[in-house]
Amino acid sequence: MSFEKIVEDQIRKAIAEGEFENLQGKGKPLDLESYFQTPEHLRMAYSILKNGAFVPEEVQLMSEIDAAQEERRLCADEQRAGQLEREIRVKRLSLSVLLERYHQRR
Repeated sequence: MSFEKIVEDQIRKAIAEGEFENLQGKGKPLDLESYFQTPEHLRMAYSILKNGAFVPEEVQLMSEIDAAQEERRLCADEQRAGQLEREIRVKRLSLSVLLERYHQRR
């Protein structure tokens, strides 16, 4: 039995069992713009990381900074607001250090 036949059989079985019914983005067009903007030699690695929900540390820090800023904006408790301000400063410093290291390596 050929590899293609095995794969086709597995796909048919998955369809029959409804495994493709609740996929993320179902019914929406694929956005391949970022895929094709990525250099060809990095596409596979980036796709694997993205599909594994891996987020680079600097992106995670940016998200945490945004979340803390939003919480600070809505915060009425001055003590908590002060904690958030300190947290934001520390995260911004960490982000700056990470980005500086990245630029030094290039």
